[in-house]
Amino acid sequence: MIHSTWGSNMQNRIDPITSRREMLRRCGTGFGMLGLAGVLHDEEHVEAAARPNPLEPKATHFEPKAKRVVHLFMNGGPSQVDTFDHKPLLKKYQGQPMPAGNLRTERLTGGLMASPFTFRKYGDSGLEVSDLFRQTANYIDDMAVIRSMHAEVPNHEPSLMLMNCGDARLPRPSFGAWVTYGLGSENRNLPGFVAMCPGGYPIVSTRNWRSAFLPGAHQGTYIDTKNTAVEKLIANIKNGNLTLAEQRRQLDLVRLLNELHVKSRGTDSALEARIESFELAFRMQSEASDAFDISKESKQTQAAYGSGTNARQLLITRRLLERGVRFIQVWSGAGQPWDNHSGLEGTHRNLAASWDQPIAAFLGDLKQRGLLESTLVLWGGEFGRTPVAERPALNGRDHNHYGFTCWLAGGGVKGGVAHGATDDFGFRAVDKPTSVHDLHATMLHLLGLDHEELTHRYAGLDMRLTGVEGANVIDAIVA
Repeated sequence: MIHSTWGSNMQNRIDPITSRREMLRRCGTGFGMLGLAGVLHDEEHVEAAARPNPLEPKATHFEPKAKRVVHLFMNGGPSQVDTFDHKPLLKKYQGQPMPAGNLRTERLTGGLMASPFTFRKYGDSGLEVSDLFRQTANYIDDMAVIRSMHAEVPNHEPSLMLMNCGDARLPRPSFGAWVTYGLGSENRNLPGFVAMCPGGYPIVSTRNWRSAFLPGAHQGTYIDTKNTAVEKLIANIKNGNLTLAEQRRQLDLVRLLNELHVKSRGTDSALEARIESFELAFRMQSEASDAFDISKESKQTQAAYGSGTNARQLLITRRLLERGVRFIQVWSGAGQPWDNHSGLEGTHRNLAASWDQPIAAFLGDLKQRGLLESTLVLWGGEFGRTPVAERPALNGRDHNHYGFTCWLAGGGVKGGVAHGATDDFGFRAVDKPTSVHDLHATMLHLLGLDHEELTHRYAGLDMRLTGVEGANVIDAIVA
């Protein structure tokens, strides 16, 4: 009776073609799998070797000029008319209403506000830069300054999403995720995409470097560069209780169980990403500790970059580039540091001072090591700021998505050129208006990727970073 009851009860619970592995998993609350793990150890390694690595280097659509990207993200919105877009008429009409009319801002504003900073011409190109970035300006002949950028709305959250993910509203993969999806990575022991932001997450958090519907292996790895010790920079980078050999055996078992879990449920990108993250974390233990240890740099190099968090971030960036990391995003800090609605002169000066020497040293270091020609560097924020003063303090500027500036250097960029222009007061892009999608299309082009061909099938559509609205490569800044 017992036997027949068991048979009748289990008939509908176990498929008649259930595998031996599945039977072992179901019976005895799964403990049979523990004994099976050793038996399948060799088989697992054979399967792992045959399994495609999502970060394996991939062929480009055409010959690339750049191999890697560094995005220096000045979150909060630096003022274009106080940095790289000189507007002398602001001084002439100081305090007066903007003559052109149709000035639309989020908040109440006063009259035109002259820049408190001095602009000078630099390099053979004679492009003008304010004294906020006088050291960075020494490399102006390596830069293409885009003075006609425009975004969609004057709010941080959607503008951050647009700049980082190509869409201001919907959850989409980040630019860094698309780059590693299209190119893979050159180092299996480090993440292909690293996002460094000191002091915690920036506004809208991890959505800035998400992979969304792309495989999870392409999401960015966050590093809090406020910390200096590698154990604090990367959580759990070292195991104080187990040796590497013991960790490897433990990881093999966990991976085996996860692989079986995947096989029984079909493709599961979240679980596959978790499996890859375990493997990457194990491999990172030795190489990451070395890559993030800037004490191994000469005193001369450390002095060139200067002191402070941004100097340390950029020195780490150079070390990661040398080790094959594909995409590195370096943030100004948590929140919106450049969002200076009041006290702009002092805050912009202090922020720029923390970046100017490190950026100049970084560009010079890349040039000296022969890396700049294959590394594409982007500087900018999610939008710019108004040419008029904001009330009530009248010493700051409001958000401005109608016109702002970014610059590119290295990686096949034509140096010493300015592309496009804002109006006489720096408010709106009027000459060669350049969208964020145009910027993304151009950067992908420099990486050897056709933005219309770099797609991923999702929800029945061929999705891409540049959307369906249309985008144009900015040929004028391509060398």
